[in-house]
Amino acid sequence: MSAATSATKRIAVIGGGISGLAAAHRVLELAPEAEVVLFEASERLGGVIRTVRQDGFLIEQSADSFITTVPAAVNLCRRIGFADQLIPTEPAHRGAMVVARGKLERVPEGFVLMSPKWLGPIMRSPILSWRGKLRLACERFVPPRTDQHDESVAGFARRRLGREAFERLVQPLVGGIYTADPEKLSLAATLPRYLEMERQWGSLRRAVRARRKGNEQHPHPGPLPEGEGDSGARYSMFVAPREGMSSLVEAIAARLPAGCVRLNAAVQRVERASGQWSVVSGQEKVSSEWLVVSEQLAPGSAGGREQPQLFDGVILATSAAVTGKLLRGVNAELAREVSEVEYAGSAIVVLGYDRSQIAHPLDSFGFVVPAIERRKILSASFSSVKFPGRAPEGKVLIRVFLGGALQPEMLALSDDQLRRTAEEELRDLLGISGSAGLSQVFRWLASMPQYHLGHLWHLQYINQHVAELPGLALAGNAYEGVGIPQCIKSGEEAAERIFKNDQ
Repeated sequence: MSAATSATKRIAVIGGGISGLAAAHRVLELAPEAEVVLFEASERLGGVIRTVRQDGFLIEQSADSFITTVPAAVNLCRRIGFADQLIPTEPAHRGAMVVARGKLERVPEGFVLMSPKWLGPIMRSPILSWRGKLRLACERFVPPRTDQHDESVAGFARRRLGREAFERLVQPLVGGIYTADPEKLSLAATLPRYLEMERQWGSLRRAVRARRKGNEQHPHPGPLPEGEGDSGARYSMFVAPREGMSSLVEAIAARLPAGCVRLNAAVQRVERASGQWSVVSGQEKVSSEWLVVSEQLAPGSAGGREQPQLFDGVILATSAAVTGKLLRGVNAELAREVSEVEYAGSAIVVLGYDRSQIAHPLDSFGFVVPAIERRKILSASFSSVKFPGRAPEGKVLIRVFLGGALQPEMLALSDDQLRRTAEEELRDLLGISGSAGLSQVFRWLASMPQYHLGHLWHLQYINQHVAELPGLALAGNAYEGVGIPQCIKSGEEAAERIFKNDQ
């Protein structure tokens, strides 16, 4: 669009998480003269992303890294001059472990999520019984499914790999990503590449072998889909900001103009008003932390008073529950469809130890726990093994995950009970003596969207309704991906939709 046209545009971005920040930044890339107002209900930007430092430890309260095979995050980092701050995972101990019959065992080389690249490592692994190994080895002879009905991750994995491989490998690995119940999780919405592999090749193992052969014949065909390769190679695809995830939030916010960000500004209503959008927010706080100055508040904003502000476009980068509430007066059917996205919650217990307290060699990036093991934790990440600079010399930082869709009752425990549970489980699995010198508990209630069966059907209707409302776009992890790159991609695509009709 032309500079003259963009100068007349006022765009509201509601939600200051990574999706909203990416959306606001992209709007200004597309239309530098546009006026962007970002409304954030809390006192800080970043949503669940937050990095804190304590006693020499660098602690992530939620996501600690992101994958590079979805390029949106890396591309944004390049455009804002942040790429030199990204560091890869430490190469020495790439890989993961899984609890098997009370012991930690390494995930077989070549098995990531559901891709059995090689049978040898699986056959040598003690994780599966011989019956389970033989059933998995027969995967290539299982006929492909021909109907088009949505299938759960659990149903697909059992059908192709067998019950034991699902229970002891697939369920904990998928659970480590989505904190979900795989019996309800839609394969097409979460892991569509496996559906495509079955349809194209008739077998997951045959598909991986064909892709590997293609790479050998054509050395530069582009990256394989995430998860295709050995477990060490997969972890090489992850990067993190050197100074923590909050530094990425700060870098994006620093690219926004002064006066753009409104903190403590919960939006109360969004309405259509004569071809424009009316946004009503509550108490606003001016924060120098995000380069916000009172002289540059948008017209009509006054601390404490609800004053409607008019915008040419609105991007809702909030949770499905908040988005649904705000859309009730705009389109009740759209609001209902969005509100049907369910969420699960989790807790993270962060523990710091002296290395001498831990008997285990910590020769991986962490471990996952199958539900069949009946333990009280979902997984643990060895933060200071994955990335440098996360713990002082001679110390270890471990993040323990609890709750999720399969153990929601854990979130009813007190912080002290969660700490004790996490320490007891690590003591048993890692051979830890004594108590942690550092411990923190972070709770994220209803923070992880669950892409249940029928999610893509709901998404189709959501997109149809949004298309009927010029100047409206939705962004966030409730729709097409829960990772940092997917959230950034959704924010940028929302910004592009706002200007699509002006091109």
